[in-house]
Amino acid sequence: MTTSGDPAAQIAELIGLIHHHDERYYGFDDPEVSDSEYDELVRSLRRLEDLHPDLVRPDSPTERVGAATLGATFAPVSHRVPMTSLDNAMDIDELTAWGERVAKGLGAAARQTASGQLGQLGQLGQLGPRSEADGALDGAGASHRPGRPDESGSPDPIVPPSARFVCELKIDGLAMSLRFEGGQFVQAATRGDGRVGEDVTANVATIAGLPRRLPAGAPEVVEVRGEVYMSLASFEALNERTMAAGQPRFANPRNAAAGSLRQKDPKVTASRELSFWCYQLGEVVGGPAFETHRQTLDFLDSLGFPVNPEIRVVDDLAGVDEFCQHWQEHRHDLPYEIDGAVVKIDDLGQREQLGFTSRAPRWAIAYKFPPEERTTILRDIQVSIGRTGRATPFAVLEPVFVGGSTVGMATLHNQDQVRAKDVRPGDTVIVRKAGDVIPEVVGPVLALRPAGLPEWRFPTTCPCSIHSELVRPEGEADTRCVEPSCPYQRVQRIIYFASRGAMDIEGLGDRTVLQLSEAGLVRDPADIYGVTVDQLLQLDGFARMSAQKLVASIAASRTRPLPRVLTALGIKGLGPSASEVISVAFGTLDAVMAASEADLATTDGVGPTIAASIVRWFANDINRAMIDKLRIAGVEFGNVEVSRLPQVLAGKAVVVTGSLAGFSRDEAEAAIKGRGGKSPGSVSAKTFAVVVGAEPGASKVTKATDLDIPVLDEAGFVALLESGELPQTT
Repeated sequence: MTTSGDPAAQIAELIGLIHHHDERYYGFDDPEVSDSEYDELVRSLRRLEDLHPDLVRPDSPTERVGAATLGATFAPVSHRVPMTSLDNAMDIDELTAWGERVAKGLGAAARQTASGQLGQLGQLGQLGPRSEADGALDGAGASHRPGRPDESGSPDPIVPPSARFVCELKIDGLAMSLRFEGGQFVQAATRGDGRVGEDVTANVATIAGLPRRLPAGAPEVVEVRGEVYMSLASFEALNERTMAAGQPRFANPRNAAAGSLRQKDPKVTASRELSFWCYQLGEVVGGPAFETHRQTLDFLDSLGFPVNPEIRVVDDLAGVDEFCQHWQEHRHDLPYEIDGAVVKIDDLGQREQLGFTSRAPRWAIAYKFPPEERTTILRDIQVSIGRTGRATPFAVLEPVFVGGSTVGMATLHNQDQVRAKDVRPGDTVIVRKAGDVIPEVVGPVLALRPAGLPEWRFPTTCPCSIHSELVRPEGEADTRCVEPSCPYQRVQRIIYFASRGAMDIEGLGDRTVLQLSEAGLVRDPADIYGVTVDQLLQLDGFARMSAQKLVASIAASRTRPLPRVLTALGIKGLGPSASEVISVAFGTLDAVMAASEADLATTDGVGPTIAASIVRWFANDINRAMIDKLRIAGVEFGNVEVSRLPQVLAGKAVVVTGSLAGFSRDEAEAAIKGRGGKSPGSVSAKTFAVVVGAEPGASKVTKATDLDIPVLDEAGFVALLESGELPQTT
């Protein structure tokens, strides 16, 4: 952006930038900035235009919907009813302000209607007939009924009508218009600039789940608006195929869907497995009259169009806020991507009263979730070394605010991923932080790559002080430091040993472990049990009370159950679930150490790979010496909790999703395992049943339905725990 204080120059620069990004987004499906960064450019322009209305230009992006179609790849299509865009609300305050504007607009309409009715009463002494009008966007009839005079002959006081709201998920895809004439599918068109889009009929015809012919009795003309999108499963499968073919990955499902729709060969589009949700009626000729938007959605459903099941009608803005906050928190439970919610007035007559601005309806708004993708500069690529010697490349970034926090580093996973993404220091890159997931670099913005930028090469030596060799074993994706005395591995092993999923030593975090290691006080996990209060007082950040608290926490960890001890050792492939079954099967750590590969491999859920890893770990003299130190420190090696409950769920996997009234998540898991069952975090073909509580993960419920796995409520879960059998349905 220019530093000029001239508003006209600032507006001109913003218009130029937005036009450029429109071309990249709408024309080439290859954006250079994230949606949130684009939105901020538009909001900045709108703020300047509001302050200087005399400087608003006819070519301003605030005066139109999207971007004109580019090139002649597809034939242009003029929309008979414009495909308008929506204004955005970025937080609850902006959503509330929109609600207040709606109430004000409806109140003004009510007063105007009342004034006309009073004039009619004066002339006629009675009410006029009910009026009807077609909704411009919905093609649906809307009825209006004025106030009724009281017994004295005076009209009721005019009260602004209340509004009900339809809340929908904002699917991260491409807006599409589908046209049916005489019941036949005849055309599909992109939104384009809202007036003219592109004809993509042949490609849209390949989308499964869309009707090709409407049922008998359908209106002569039905235009349906909706969103074409790519599911997460289809997106991952597509990227696997492109990487196998040596082609670059798609950055996100939206870009993948856009590129799929612009294929000249519909067979390519069909292979991409696109999907569609409808959300609006466009032009309708010869159709029934509707009073609400919900009725139009039910009508579309009856014609065979896919209507999203998460749509809700609420009575007030509090309900709207609850819907938005719920899906902001649970957006990753869905099998497709969303970037917000869309809120619409349900009453079609009220929509007509509110009308449109030059580019958007006043009766709808898009509530945008905080951005999870941003662009920034990749300063460097470095390598970290984990507890098993795994070398993981990570990106050092120009700090950027994304996903609710400022991100300065992001994972690049492994050597193959860096090569596939082809990211290089100096690139402008897309950074993604989805929910609580570790930030990752999605890929470069190739259009902004400086000329001559060299490809990054994976290092051959460890970045630790002894510079040991980095080796990639044949057949593995990971590169590892093979030197057991590597200080980076040592620190990570200690951190893992003390972590919540292992020995759960509260207060012994990364920073403290690093200080203890640098001071020479801790060289392996067993040394933790010799740390004293006086030693901790020599470290930064410790007072006597905090030091005493940490020493007490270390002491308490000596009695952790054997599964935690096994997990804490950090044996490759040995996680909490396998540690638990091994502990029950063998009873003590000494028995595990003495077991053969064959004995371990026959344990349910272990197998030959983990068995070999366990035997190899205990055969190492350094590891056995540490075990002896743990024994001397008083760590228990035989603390195994054996359930005395009937093992009615032996061998059965039960998945719990959502909140249960009578069980916490840990209690539900313990109840299943205490009866011999398994409690995995995901649904598969081996799942015995799925227990669904309040606010469940939608993807788990959907997968259970797809795989025909029984779904139980909490009462059914209790019955399952008692008998091990599925409750009988009537």
